[in-house]
Amino acid sequence: MLKSQESPSTTEKNNSGKSKRQIVWERNIAQLSRWLHIYVSMISFAIVFFFAVTGLTLNHPDFFAGELKSSNEKGKLDSNWVNNTDTTKIAKLEIVEYLRKTHGIKAALAEFRIDDAQCSLSFKGPGYGADAFIDRTSGEYEVALMQAGFVGVMNDLHKGRDSGSGWSVLIDVSAILMTLVSLTGIILILYIKRKRVSGLLIAAIGLILAWLVWAIWVK
Repeated sequence: MLKSQESPSTTEKNNSGKSKRQIVWERNIAQLSRWLHIYVSMISFAIVFFFAVTGLTLNHPDFFAGELKSSNEKGKLDSNWVNNTDTTKIAKLEIVEYLRKTHGIKAALAEFRIDDAQCSLSFKGPGYGADAFIDRTSGEYEVALMQAGFVGVMNDLHKGRDSGSGWSVLIDVSAILMTLVSLTGIILILYIKRKRVSGLLIAAIGLILAWLVWAIWVK
Protein backbone atom coordinates (compact mmCIF):
# COMPACT_ATOMS: atom_id res chain seq x y z
CA MET A 1 0.00 0.00 0.00
CA LEU A 2 2.82 2.38 0.85
CA LYS A 3 4.47 1.81 -2.53
CA SER A 4 1.23 2.40 -4.42
CA GLN A 5 0.71 5.70 -2.61
CA GLU A 6 4.03 7.19 -3.74
CA SER A 7 3.60 10.00 -6.24
CA PRO A 8 5.24 9.70 -9.68
CA SER A 9 7.50 12.65 -8.84
CA THR A 10 8.77 10.94 -5.63
CA THR A 11 9.46 7.70 -7.51
CA GLU A 12 11.34 9.64 -10.19
CA LYS A 13 13.46 11.35 -7.58
CA ASN A 14 14.38 8.03 -6.00
CA ASN A 15 15.21 6.47 -9.36
CA SER A 16 17.45 9.41 -10.28
CA GLY A 17 19.53 8.86 -7.18
CA LYS A 18 19.08 12.47 -6.05
CA SER A 19 17.84 13.59 -2.68
CA LYS A 20 14.77 15.77 -2.37
CA ARG A 21 16.92 18.67 -1.16
CA GLN A 22 19.20 18.38 -4.19
CA ILE A 23 16.26 18.34 -6.60
CA VAL A 24 14.69 21.38 -4.93
CA TRP A 25 18.04 23.20 -5.07
CA GLU A 26 18.44 22.44 -8.79
CA ARG A 27 14.87 23.54 -9.49
CA ASN A 28 15.50 26.84 -7.68
CA ILE A 29 18.70 27.41 -9.65
CA ALA A 30 16.84 26.80 -12.91
CA GLN A 31 14.01 29.16 -11.95
CA LEU A 32 16.42 31.88 -10.84
CA SER A 33 18.43 31.50 -14.06
CA ARG A 34 15.28 31.72 -16.17
CA TRP A 35 14.13 34.84 -14.29
CA LEU A 36 17.53 36.52 -14.60
CA HIS A 37 17.88 35.58 -18.26
CA ILE A 38 14.49 37.02 -19.20
CA TYR A 39 14.57 40.25 -17.22
CA VAL A 40 18.26 41.03 -17.56
CA SER A 41 17.87 40.49 -21.32
CA MET A 42 15.03 42.99 -21.42
CA ILE A 43 16.85 45.53 -19.24
CA SER A 44 20.01 45.30 -21.31
CA PHE A 45 18.26 45.11 -24.71
CA ALA A 46 18.99 48.74 -25.60
CA ILE A 47 22.61 48.47 -24.45
CA VAL A 48 23.23 45.23 -26.37
CA PHE A 49 21.56 46.70 -29.47
CA PHE A 50 23.70 49.85 -29.20
CA PHE A 51 26.99 47.97 -28.91
CA ALA A 52 25.98 45.57 -31.69
CA VAL A 53 25.19 48.37 -34.17
CA THR A 54 28.20 50.48 -33.25
CA GLY A 55 30.36 47.38 -33.56
CA LEU A 56 29.40 47.32 -37.25
CA THR A 57 30.02 51.04 -37.75
CA LEU A 58 33.40 50.76 -36.04
CA ASN A 59 34.36 47.89 -38.31
CA HIS A 60 33.54 49.94 -41.42
CA PRO A 61 34.77 53.50 -40.72
CA ASP A 62 35.23 54.27 -44.44
CA PHE A 63 31.45 54.19 -44.94
CA PHE A 64 31.08 57.27 -42.72
CA ALA A 65 34.24 59.20 -43.56
CA GLY A 66 32.13 61.91 -45.21
CA GLU A 67 30.66 62.91 -41.84
CA LEU A 68 34.01 64.14 -40.56
CA LYS A 69 34.20 67.94 -40.58
CA SER A 70 37.18 70.08 -39.65
CA SER A 71 37.77 73.80 -39.56
CA ASN A 72 40.29 76.36 -38.34
CA GLU A 73 39.39 79.60 -36.62
CA LYS A 74 41.60 82.46 -35.50
CA GLY A 75 41.27 85.20 -32.93
CA LYS A 76 42.95 87.26 -30.27
CA LEU A 77 42.44 87.31 -26.54
CA ASP A 78 43.76 89.56 -23.78
CA SER A 79 47.55 89.23 -23.94
CA ASN A 80 47.78 89.92 -20.20
CA TRP A 81 46.22 86.49 -19.63
CA VAL A 82 49.21 84.72 -21.18
CA ASN A 83 52.08 87.26 -21.24
CA ASN A 84 53.41 86.64 -17.74
CA THR A 85 56.82 85.30 -16.79
CA ASP A 86 55.27 83.54 -13.81
CA THR A 87 53.41 80.64 -15.43
CA THR A 88 51.40 80.06 -12.26
CA LYS A 89 49.67 83.40 -12.95
CA ILE A 90 48.48 82.43 -16.43
CA ALA A 91 44.71 83.08 -16.48
CA LYS A 92 43.69 79.52 -17.28
CA LEU A 93 40.04 79.83 -16.25
CA GLU A 94 39.52 83.05 -18.23
CA ILE A 95 41.19 81.54 -21.31
CA VAL A 96 39.10 78.37 -21.21
CA GLU A 97 35.83 80.23 -20.72
CA TYR A 98 36.69 82.75 -23.45
CA LEU A 99 37.38 79.98 -25.97
CA ARG A 100 34.21 78.11 -24.99
CA LYS A 101 32.07 81.22 -25.40
CA THR A 102 33.70 82.49 -28.58
CA HIS A 103 33.88 79.20 -30.48
CA GLY A 104 31.02 77.24 -28.92
CA ILE A 105 33.29 74.60 -27.45
CA LYS A 106 31.33 72.25 -25.17
CA ALA A 107 33.75 69.37 -24.70
CA ALA A 108 35.75 68.85 -21.52
CA LEU A 109 39.22 70.32 -21.19
CA ALA A 110 41.68 67.45 -21.60
CA GLU A 111 44.99 69.31 -21.45
CA PHE A 112 46.41 72.78 -20.80
CA ARG A 113 50.11 73.12 -21.60
CA ILE A 114 52.27 76.18 -21.07
CA ASP A 115 55.52 76.53 -23.04
CA ASP A 116 57.92 79.43 -23.31
CA ALA A 117 56.34 80.73 -26.53
CA GLN A 118 52.75 79.52 -26.42
CA CYS A 119 49.91 77.94 -24.52
CA SER A 120 48.15 74.94 -25.99
CA LEU A 121 44.74 73.64 -24.97
CA SER A 122 42.98 70.46 -25.96
CA PHE A 123 39.24 69.84 -25.58
CA LYS A 124 38.01 66.29 -26.10
CA GLY A 125 34.57 64.71 -26.29
CA PRO A 126 32.88 61.81 -28.10
CA GLY A 127 33.28 62.49 -31.84
CA TYR A 128 34.61 65.97 -31.12
CA GLY A 129 37.94 67.70 -30.62
CA ALA A 130 39.24 71.27 -30.39
CA ASP A 131 42.91 72.23 -30.14
CA ALA A 132 43.91 75.84 -29.45
CA PHE A 133 47.38 77.35 -29.77
CA ILE A 134 47.93 80.79 -28.21
CA ASP A 135 50.93 83.05 -28.76
CA ARG A 136 52.05 84.19 -25.31
CA THR A 137 53.41 87.48 -26.60
CA SER A 138 50.51 88.82 -28.64
CA GLY A 139 47.55 86.76 -27.40
CA GLU A 140 46.75 85.71 -30.98
CA TYR A 141 45.55 82.16 -31.30
CA GLU A 142 44.29 79.51 -33.71
CA VAL A 143 41.70 76.84 -32.96
CA ALA A 144 41.43 73.61 -34.92
CA LEU A 145 37.95 72.08 -34.63
CA MET A 146 36.98 68.51 -35.53
CA GLN A 147 33.48 67.02 -35.53
CA ALA A 148 32.97 63.39 -36.53
CA GLY A 149 29.17 63.51 -36.88
CA PHE A 150 26.51 61.32 -35.28
CA VAL A 151 28.14 57.99 -36.15
CA GLY A 152 31.50 59.26 -34.90
CA VAL A 153 29.93 60.17 -31.58
CA MET A 154 28.34 56.72 -31.30
CA ASN A 155 31.65 55.03 -32.16
CA ASP A 156 33.53 56.95 -29.48
CA LEU A 157 30.82 56.10 -26.95
CA HIS A 158 31.26 52.44 -27.90
CA LYS A 159 34.98 52.71 -27.13
CA GLY A 160 34.47 54.90 -24.08
CA ARG A 161 36.79 57.50 -25.58
CA ASP A 162 36.63 60.95 -23.96
CA SER A 163 33.18 60.16 -22.58
CA GLY A 164 33.73 60.73 -18.88
CA SER A 165 33.55 58.57 -15.76
CA GLY A 166 29.75 58.25 -15.82
CA TRP A 167 29.75 56.61 -19.23
CA SER A 168 32.66 54.40 -18.14
CA VAL A 169 30.48 53.07 -15.31
CA LEU A 170 27.67 52.39 -17.80
CA ILE A 171 30.07 50.36 -19.96
CA ASP A 172 31.06 48.29 -16.91
CA VAL A 173 27.41 47.73 -15.99
CA SER A 174 26.54 46.72 -19.56
CA ALA A 175 29.44 44.25 -19.59
CA ILE A 176 28.18 42.69 -16.35
CA LEU A 177 24.62 42.46 -17.70
CA MET A 178 25.74 40.81 -20.94
CA THR A 179 27.88 38.37 -18.94
CA LEU A 180 24.83 37.47 -16.82
CA VAL A 181 22.70 36.93 -19.95
CA SER A 182 25.35 34.61 -21.41
CA LEU A 183 25.90 32.61 -18.21
CA THR A 184 22.20 32.20 -17.42
CA GLY A 185 21.63 31.05 -21.00
CA ILE A 186 24.24 28.32 -20.55
CA ILE A 187 22.74 27.30 -17.20
CA LEU A 188 19.25 27.08 -18.72
CA ILE A 189 20.37 24.87 -21.59
CA LEU A 190 21.83 22.44 -19.04
CA TYR A 191 18.34 21.92 -17.59
CA ILE A 192 16.72 21.14 -20.96
CA LYS A 193 17.60 17.49 -21.51
CA ARG A 194 16.47 17.25 -25.13
CA LYS A 195 18.40 20.39 -26.12
CA ARG A 196 21.38 20.08 -23.79
CA VAL A 197 23.79 18.24 -26.08
CA SER A 198 22.87 20.11 -29.26
CA GLY A 199 22.95 23.48 -27.47
CA LEU A 200 26.39 22.90 -25.96
CA LEU A 201 27.61 21.54 -29.30
CA ILE A 202 26.49 24.68 -31.13
CA ALA A 203 28.15 26.85 -28.47
CA ALA A 204 31.36 24.88 -28.90
CA ILE A 205 31.18 25.25 -32.69
CA GLY A 206 30.79 29.02 -32.31
CA LEU A 207 33.83 29.13 -30.02
CA ILE A 208 35.90 27.02 -32.43
CA LEU A 209 34.91 29.18 -35.42
CA ALA A 210 35.95 32.34 -33.57
CA TRP A 211 39.27 30.72 -32.67
CA LEU A 212 39.83 29.61 -36.29
CA VAL A 213 39.21 33.14 -37.60
CA TRP A 214 41.77 34.45 -35.11
CA ALA A 215 44.28 31.68 -35.84
CA ILE A 216 44.02 31.91 -39.67
CA TRP A 217 43.46 35.62 -40.40
CA VAL A 218 44.64 37.47 -37.30
CA LYS A 219 47.45 35.60 -35.55
